[in-house]
Amino acid sequence: MQTRILGRTGRTVSVIGLGTWQLGADWGDVDEADALAVLDTAHESGVTFLDTADVYGDGRSESLIGQWLRANPGSGVTVATKMGRRMPQEHANYALANFRAWTDRSRANLGVDTLDLVQLHCPPTSVYGDDRVYDALDTLVDEGAVAAYGVSVERVDEALAAIARPHVASVQIILNAFRLKPLDEVLPAAEQAGVGIIARVPLASGLLSGRYTLDTEFAADDHRNFNRHGESFDVGETFSGVDYATGVRAAAEFTELARAAAPNATAAQVALAWIAQQPGVSSVIPGARTPEQALANAAAGSLELPASLDAAVRELYDRDIRAQVHERW
Repeated sequence: MQTRILGRTGRTVSVIGLGTWQLGADWGDVDEADALAVLDTAHESGVTFLDTADVYGDGRSESLIGQWLRANPGSGVTVATKMGRRMPQEHANYALANFRAWTDRSRANLGVDTLDLVQLHCPPTSVYGDDRVYDALDTLVDEGAVAAYGVSVERVDEALAAIARPHVASVQIILNAFRLKPLDEVLPAAEQAGVGIIARVPLASGLLSGRYTLDTEFAADDHRNFNRHGESFDVGETFSGVDYATGVRAAAEFTELARAAAPNATAAQVALAWIAQQPGVSSVIPGARTPEQALANAAAGSLELPASLDAAVRELYDRDIRAQVHERW
């Protein structure tokens, strides 16, 4: 497993991390035993970076990670959580008193005195330009509630605004073969500023695994069913904002590209490794609902790909995907 420095946190993390939204909610049921087995397998495979949020299962994801941390003292794992979506998405709610309450809850769920990294969870765009918000986050650091802070963004302009702030340690952004816009400005700016980049939705909600067809059905409590048009949160979080039928067709072509680039790897592994090889990326955070998925994802952390794949991915994106997503986010 390759490792990188996670921006201004100064922490060394695995280039393939683990996103734990699946262990909380919105991806179908994952019972406690299976969730803990996913965490075990990921760690045994070299994963040292976990990403969660206080709203994943109303704290279930954080609590499961806390349980795992207590059973694995000295694991060397860095845990990033997120805050800000426990109240209506209004600028005024991003204030110190709420930050204290949210981080206190996350610290209790995780069983830690200090959060390794807390990220604003895709707040309203206006929040990124508010000096008072960053002053409040600095206060949390001074008080010892958090060791570092970052942001999770929907849009490129939000990422660039955060990168310009002197104490922002990391930016989490959607980056995958169906969402290339961050490559243009965000990754170069982050690398120059020493800000870490956490790539989320790396498989476009599973599309880039090549396993889905137009007939695939998703559970009623899976966001790939109930959020296809942004009914519950930003539609960009579901299939990266790509129309499902378009995504299925493009994913089939990506699978052929992956097979040619790395015959002994899966399309999902190639998709993850391709992101990890982009300059400026600190960690890629695919989710996993089973230990087998966690094991397969982690294997991408040591996969080398030919340079020719990059041009092929960009050609596919420009032809089939760009018009749907590039200007929106």
